[in-house]
Amino acid sequence: MNLKSVIEKTPGYNSLVKPLHWEQAARAALKYDVPAKKLRVIAVTGTNGKTTTCFMIWKMLNHAGRKAGLLTTVGWSEDGENLHPQFEHMTTERVCVLNERMRAVADAKAEFLVLEVTSHALCQSRVLGVPVEIAVFTNLTPEHLDYHKTFAKYRAAKQKLFKKARFGVVNADDANMEYFAKEYASGDIITYGTKQGDLRATEVKLLPTGVEYSCGEMKIRTQIPGEFNVYNSLAAVGVGKRVGLTDKQIVDGIYSLKSVEGRMTRVQAGQDFEVIVDYAHQPDALQKVFDSVKPGMKSGKIIAVHGGAGRRDHATREPRGEILGKESDVVIITEDDTRDEDPAEIAAMFVAGAEKSGKVLDKDLFVELDRERAILKAIKMAKKGDLVLILGKGHEKTILRADGPHEFEDIKVAERLLRG
Repeated sequence: MNLKSVIEKTPGYNSLVKPLHWEQAARAALKYDVPAKKLRVIAVTGTNGKTTTCFMIWKMLNHAGRKAGLLTTVGWSEDGENLHPQFEHMTTERVCVLNERMRAVADAKAEFLVLEVTSHALCQSRVLGVPVEIAVFTNLTPEHLDYHKTFAKYRAAKQKLFKKARFGVVNADDANMEYFAKEYASGDIITYGTKQGDLRATEVKLLPTGVEYSCGEMKIRTQIPGEFNVYNSLAAVGVGKRVGLTDKQIVDGIYSLKSVEGRMTRVQAGQDFEVIVDYAHQPDALQKVFDSVKPGMKSGKIIAVHGGAGRRDHATREPRGEILGKESDVVIITEDDTRDEDPAEIAAMFVAGAEKSGKVLDKDLFVELDRERAILKAIKMAKKGDLVLILGKGHEKTILRADGPHEFEDIKVAERLLRG
């Protein structure tokens, strides 16, 4: 175990460093002349769907001629044209980098900034000095409890964004909706959902190529599949309504987004089976991926490749293994960002969960701790009509092992192995 992990496990560590986080954030904001004060900030938080929702809003605004910058897990942009990759394994960047990039967005004369915000960022004052005009809530399920300790503290961290935002766009179907909606008077919030909300999706169609539904007079279509993209796009509709876009601008803008790297990304190299890479790495997200792909499966098997990150959410490992075992025909457990944890010990927790759901080791459950070899094993197993799901890392450009980061991209590795 390295020194950093020992320090982070010190009782009360997160509280002890709060003044340091505040000071670092204040210094960074002042260094770059508080760049967010020149921007209309739309901040998106929640457990799942943040990145795709950000991309939909960003694309919609720029498509309508309202120049917007973007800062997300996948990449960042100072305008509506240039998208720079995100190499760090961090959603809301370190305060110095965050302010430097916000400065670039402001210098590009953007009107809006679409910002993905995590619970860690809110606890660590990374968005200090960022005036939020619109806060968007996607959904909430237990995550990062290794850091927050309890679900109530995790939720309270997310709520901080809505306490500082002037207007809220909130998922009315989520069980935690009231905790976020209560921050606003009736005129300062738009709610959305499929069961309830001001903006309601009806006549929903889930297609292999995207989703379609009606929302009032609008016929919304996305080019990204998955039922969760009904909710992600509804959140974008709410933002569009708030900033004064026309129905046509909203509809056309949402449809203009073709994909988000590492979010239900299809990898095609002429093979007669499907390969999809997705960032899903916690129970609710994994379940949603399977719920999205299964309706489109006419025949064939699902072969899933997945693993767990070191020093992250130990309690979710066995449940994730159980979901993989229940929803897949074949499960291959592999490495993720193992850091300084023993990858075999991490894998054993996933195996225990998969075995609970009936999988048998070396029959329909395999452990291959080298991620590239695990992907190759899945590809070699796949036959016509099958689906290979490579889950957990999505867009990421490196894998973190005990000796540091190594270049690794699931999409590129899968493409190379498919081409032989």
